[in-house]
Amino acid sequence: MSDARSTPLYCPYCGEEDLYPNEASHGAWECHACTRVFTVKFNGLLSKGVNR
Repeated sequence: MSDARSTPLYCPYCGEEDLYPNEASHGAWECHACTRVFTVKFNGLLSKGVNR
């Protein structure tokens, strides 16, 4: 698995793009607009395709 960070394009809470990596925890991002810290995590793939 890669150690590269997934770069979010916007904050999932306020929608702003003022994001910086959080140095206190691996993979966490800080939003300087709403002062929240969040992570982006890949959970996996669905075992079967989604039927529409």
